[in-house]
Amino acid sequence: MIKADERQLLHKFLLLELAVKSLQVDYLKVEQFKMKKVFLPMMDTLLKDLRKECFNLKRELEKKRIRVVGWQSVDEYFSDVQVATAGDDVVLRYANQALKSHVEKLLIKRITNDKS
Repeated sequence: MIKADERQLLHKFLLLELAVKSLQVDYLKVEQFKMKKVFLPMMDTLLKDLRKECFNLKRELEKKRIRVVGWQSVDEYFSDVQVATAGDDVVLRYANQALKSHVEKLLIKRITNDKS
């Protein structure tokens, strides 16, 4: 059983992990930009910060004996996340569009905070 505070940590970890994966895919595309010298350093900094926070959250979850086992696409609208806990395994269902929106908000917040 996952407690409410643990579930919030897990949700934050999942969003950070998705943000890192998305930026890594986009990074390859940005390398093709004519103005890549402008965008790549910003992406490098953002990726470094997100990876660090993701790593720290993963360690915190491991201390609570919680780990993400895997992602599985249910259909084009939903994905299941398999989570192993000390007691038993849990499957959490997420709406893909909601995850995408949350990741976008997270990245926008990070980018705008870095500028100020």
